[in-house]
Amino acid sequence: MVNVNFVVRRLKVSGSELKAKSVKRKVFTKNLKFYVLSLSFTLLILSFTPLCFSEDIKQPCVSGAFYPANPKELSWAIDNFLNEANPEPPQGEIAALISPHAGYDYSGQVAAFGYKLIKNKPYKTVIVIGPSHYYGFSGISVYPKGIFRTPLGDIEIDNEFTQKLIDKDKEIVFDAGAFQKEHSIEVQLPFLQKTLTDFKIVPIVMGQCSLSTCQKLANLLKEAIGGRKDVLLVMSTDMYHGYDYEECESQDALTLSYLKNMDAEGLYNGLIEGRLSLCGGFPTVSGLILCRESGYNKLEVLRYTNSALVTDKKVKGVWTVGYSSSVVYASTLSVLNPEPAQEAVQQKREVTMLNKDQRKRLLEIARSSIEAYLKTSAKLEFVEKDPLLLKDMGAFVTLRKGGELRGCIGNLIGNEPLYLAVRDMAIEAAVGDPRFTQVELSELKDIDIEISVLSPMEKISSFDKIQLGVHGVLIRKGFRSGVFLPQVATETGWSKEEFLSNLCAHKAGIEPDAWKDKSTEIYIFTAEVFSEKEF
Repeated sequence: MVNVNFVVRRLKVSGSELKAKSVKRKVFTKNLKFYVLSLSFTLLILSFTPLCFSEDIKQPCVSGAFYPANPKELSWAIDNFLNEANPEPPQGEIAALISPHAGYDYSGQVAAFGYKLIKNKPYKTVIVIGPSHYYGFSGISVYPKGIFRTPLGDIEIDNEFTQKLIDKDKEIVFDAGAFQKEHSIEVQLPFLQKTLTDFKIVPIVMGQCSLSTCQKLANLLKEAIGGRKDVLLVMSTDMYHGYDYEECESQDALTLSYLKNMDAEGLYNGLIEGRLSLCGGFPTVSGLILCRESGYNKLEVLRYTNSALVTDKKVKGVWTVGYSSSVVYASTLSVLNPEPAQEAVQQKREVTMLNKDQRKRLLEIARSSIEAYLKTSAKLEFVEKDPLLLKDMGAFVTLRKGGELRGCIGNLIGNEPLYLAVRDMAIEAAVGDPRFTQVELSELKDIDIEISVLSPMEKISSFDKIQLGVHGVLIRKGFRSGVFLPQVATETGWSKEEFLSNLCAHKAGIEPDAWKDKSTEIYIFTAEVFSEKEF
């Protein structure tokens, strides 16, 4: 290891002393080579490789921090994550994963949803694209050859593939500094080692990039892949970073809507403007372009959570990060025919309609969950077998007493099975709505419970598309956002202008007429609303 203080001291000595001693001195270490290349009276030029490197071995940098350093503990942890994950297999060939890269205690369970779907698949080359967290540079760095080491063993780099990328464009090179401390590639590797066999990797780190640079990388990757069907792409990214749990929920919901639409260009612009959040934004943009142009036309979000949910610290002022796992695949429907695709979306929405028994079951879960929590401060465990109630869906739970609002908390994003979302949001509505005191057990009998099950959000270009009483609306300008459920318009009798003005002023905290501003984003969704009054 090079002693930096020694180097600095050597720079301070006289030129004559440097000249005398430079001929004699060479410093070698096991993982590092240091040579005095030239010297003058004012400058000493040094060349050495970073600390995580030997000639052909990239050592792990966050082993023991982001994940266990002990091989048995690491293997056991990933096995547990995979056993707990229950993703629904997509109806098509998987081309890519979007996977988080935080510490496994935070995002490992989310990551497992994607990796479980590729377990034992015959992929031979895995392209892992991540962002640069510590090293500032413009362009793209591709690691050329050698191996990446983890506690579970070594993974060989597909150097035949990397040579098809490096130096094919002036912005796509090998810059060792981009990999020296970077974890976004590294944390994906143990999951790959536990789910695939006999594969090589193509590690890519992206710095600051224009949209055209993202496109260039996608073009080169597509050319390098050619007609191969044994190549998997992993886009490594976390989501929102900030101190507002509610903003995390709404901003991540918007970002996920761009992912679901595979809108790479819209995603890029939203990231640049600060409206959307992905720390691995440029890798994701490049990956979406590659998938889309290669005929992989469907993206499904398998799981979403954030650090506030993981740690149960859902308060403002606490650092919050979002995590999601998605899969990109080729639908069995034709990519070139948009009509069947739209029909498929409609069919999917029809499948999610709740029947009477399902509604009744969710209401029972909500009431019994609140009652148990008020008595014991513990969440009830339920055994649920209904496939629909096991789907990840967003939901709000609203409490009313004597016709007056007593609490309302919800989740815009489907980050857990519907029956658990109802359980958790019911408890939060009773004890966690900051606008009200906690519900007392003695008053629970006088409270009516209402549940709203939400559809995915759709961005609209004009407020004319909003149907009052049918659509819920999320409005966003800059970093401020707010949401109204569909029933708000029905209950208040507001006109569309009043509805939007109140949403802006009282929920988003922006100017009442901000909904007229072209820079303001408007999203709509539907909600299936039902309450205990029906039964």
